[in-house]
Amino acid sequence: GTDEQGRDMLSAILYGLRVSVMVGVVATTLALLAGLTLGLTAGYFGGRFDALLMRLVDLQLSFPSILLAMILLALFGQGVDKIIIALVASQWAYYARTARSAALVERNREYIDAARLLGLSTPRILLRHLLPNCLSPLIVVAALQVAAAIALEATLSFLGLGMPVTEPSLGLLIANGFQYLYSGRYWMSVFPGVALLLTILALNLVADQVRDVLNPRLRPT
Repeated sequence: GTDEQGRDMLSAILYGLRVSVMVGVVATTLALLAGLTLGLTAGYFGGRFDALLMRLVDLQLSFPSILLAMILLALFGQGVDKIIIALVASQWAYYARTARSAALVERNREYIDAARLLGLSTPRILLRHLLPNCLSPLIVVAALQVAAAIALEATLSFLGLGMPVTEPSLGLLIANGFQYLYSGRYWMSVFPGVALLLTILALNLVADQVRDVLNPRLRPT
């Protein structure tokens, strides 16, 4: 069908899907880089920086992600870059905590002690030895968080806080068609919602497969 201005809904959904996936992937990647850097450093060195970072992580995780994102968007305004910043700010703590936990387990292993005895520099130990052994859980978390980021962006756009009208995402398409839902033109809101549901479902299935590949012990028998 078409929307209230006679534009093809299928084309709008395909374009909105591209925008939603782009925002989710970019925000997840940036949040992963920020959380991985902070968590890996805190887990390896420990001390006051570790304690301070964990208190910040605990503080952020005590608030719902959507609430933090809404506050930031209310301050910054609408825009693709603004919503990416809001999503990064609401997601980095998950990666920081996961990276720190993995680093705490790996930092006392024999290969780390051997690297120190060989006189390798700290950046090289972190990047060449510690990082590869901490990536598996982070990749699984990132695969799940892409779907969460897309769902969060759709919710914010539906509430009128996310994407501007010049960059329609699936959430914005659902919001635009919602007012016509009870007038018989259900497709303007239902089909973008179905596309969003299928996208999130597909990403969760991909995350399950990634988890099984990285940790065969979790595969169902």
